[in-house]
Amino acid sequence: MKKLWKKPTLLLASLGLTASMLAACSGGSNEEVGDADEFKGTITIWDGPRWPDEDDNKYHWLESKIAEYEAANEGIKIELVQVPWAEMGDKLGVSIAGQAWPDIAPVDISGSSVSIDHIEQGVVEPLDAYLTKEEKADFYENALDAYSYDGKLYGIPNSITLHTMLLNLDLFEERGVTPPANGKWTYAEFLKTAKDLTFDRDGDGKTDVYGFSTYILPGYYEAWPFFYKNGGSPLNEDLTGFTFDDPKVVQAIQDLADLKLKEDAAPETLGGSDVGGTFQAWANEEQRTVAMQPWATWAIGAAQGKYPTNFMVAEYPTGDAGEAVTIGGVGGWLMFNQGDNANKKAAVADFMKFISSTDEQFTMAQHYGIFPARISSSEMDPFKENPEMTRAMEMSDQVVMLPRHPEWKKIDEAIQTQLQLVFNGEKTAEQAMADAKKAVDELLK
Repeated sequence: MKKLWKKPTLLLASLGLTASMLAACSGGSNEEVGDADEFKGTITIWDGPRWPDEDDNKYHWLESKIAEYEAANEGIKIELVQVPWAEMGDKLGVSIAGQAWPDIAPVDISGSSVSIDHIEQGVVEPLDAYLTKEEKADFYENALDAYSYDGKLYGIPNSITLHTMLLNLDLFEERGVTPPANGKWTYAEFLKTAKDLTFDRDGDGKTDVYGFSTYILPGYYEAWPFFYKNGGSPLNEDLTGFTFDDPKVVQAIQDLADLKLKEDAAPETLGGSDVGGTFQAWANEEQRTVAMQPWATWAIGAAQGKYPTNFMVAEYPTGDAGEAVTIGGVGGWLMFNQGDNANKKAAVADFMKFISSTDEQFTMAQHYGIFPARISSSEMDPFKENPEMTRAMEMSDQVVMLPRHPEWKKIDEAIQTQLQLVFNGEKTAEQAMADAKKAVDELLK
């Protein structure tokens, strides 16, 4: 797995930080590291739902680690705040605006890396002082890269993912459709498959099952590898220009939207914002009205666990570029600004390391459908009896990373908002990307 990610095409050190901003982030270069044993008090951590236990509690893993840590560290209380993943970014934004951020918050695997915007706002702490050279060497290089900026480490990566196509083989069998050999196909083959899998199951004259669906939402990129199929990317290599208005990208966007707008091979919900409902339509045994959907690898674990599904992992279809492409992400933990409280900072870092250990990343890999960010966890071979995750891992050399621009969150929102209008049929892809360019160009100035 050491080649899991392609290197970003641009190192962002050239963007730089001012000395005053670095001081705001780190508390100053002469600040003492602090002593975790001397801290007594409360540490607040936010987290999103992960894998469920027998009681459908999706926070049980972190709750158990909190209890274990509190028992071993008298005088420290860890307060867990449960936040749905789809709300995490907005909630953090509000907390930062009100200067009421948590001590620790996660980066969703869909988010790819630490936000440079957060670093430049001075709300994320560097962690180099709390990890030894040997500890850092146990993380995959590109996982560390995703949490590094201007030579400093701003977070602890705990998970790596990429997006794949998941195919419900029961629906393929029901319709007598052959899945792609070895999970490889062209877009023309994918389109024919999607149309063949769209049918009226009960004979009432209305379509009951559709070939494909996904959602469009800021911060989520399941659909985006389709937009890369003819080549192209959102920004140019030096991150100075918007390039999703390239005709080959515009055509790729329109192709996917037309699955609903022209081909009738996708439901009205294609391009909506209902993440949970989209997944349920594929995985819930009482629904299963969509045969194919793209997801990050956590969905593989869900389809093997709470929502047992007869499925296979496939690549995204190829377009004019002739190569399959997917998007990857690196999840992790961030420490938010602790001011001058050196001892609390040390305690927060200690707990972050506690929940990011080799054993914990191995556990997360087995149950949450992600790849470990630690080499030592991967060497424990968490997928030796999981061919679907093994197949997903084989796609690692297809990964491209999202642009790490300081204004990426706003750029992403400008693009995704226009994409939603395309999938709603309110604009053509050409019109929408022309309008997105106007907004993005302002952000790139």
